[in-house]
Amino acid sequence: MRAKDLISSLLMPLKPTDSASLALNWMEDIGVIHLPVVDNGNYIGIIKNSDIYSLDNTEQPLEKLKLPFIRPYVFNDQHFFEVLRLAATENLTVVPVLDHHNIYKGSITQSEIIQTMANYTSVTQPGGIIVLELNSNQYSLGEIARIIEGNDAKVLSVAVTSPANSSKLEITVKVNVMDLSSIMQTFNRYDYIVKASFAEESRYDALLNERYESLMKFLDT
Repeated sequence: MRAKDLISSLLMPLKPTDSASLALNWMEDIGVIHLPVVDNGNYIGIIKNSDIYSLDNTEQPLEKLKLPFIRPYVFNDQHFFEVLRLAATENLTVVPVLDHHNIYKGSITQSEIIQTMANYTSVTQPGGIIVLELNSNQYSLGEIARIIEGNDAKVLSVAVTSPANSSKLEITVKVNVMDLSSIMQTFNRYDYIVKASFAEESRYDALLNERYESLMKFLDT
């Protein structure tokens, strides 16, 4: 997914002639703490609500105020991961999008970033989570996937992190089943360290109840 596909239809940029108080009102309405300022399609930069709060007079236009503009942006054809990287490193609630002629095309809000990240990591899909700990030279996504698929499950998403002050990797795997017991047993058999596991208990309980009822029906026949 590219940046241009995530542009919010609700966010309008500020103009240099808009007042600082208007900027604050828009930020509160949209639920952000940043807004882009654009002059005839030319991206000037981003202002932050905390900088406006420090002003003595918020009724003056932005162009007459000495506000510290920052100029973070992504190009419209860049991947979503670049949007996420910029938002995280700059702590942004709004990411402006430009074309390659440096013309402002729109902005991506924090809510769009969170929703897209949720889609990428399959958090809205039912399933269990297994966290593995291993040395970096042990990491093989192919082998991890084969172990999971060998237990009649599918990998929905994978995240690789390196904890602070550690030479090891943490591999967080989301799978499409709640009963993780056979998968975890196989990981243990292959000398993987299963650091943690998580299942949706309500769904898992429902699965157990369903199996119990099936067994009772079988015994009654």
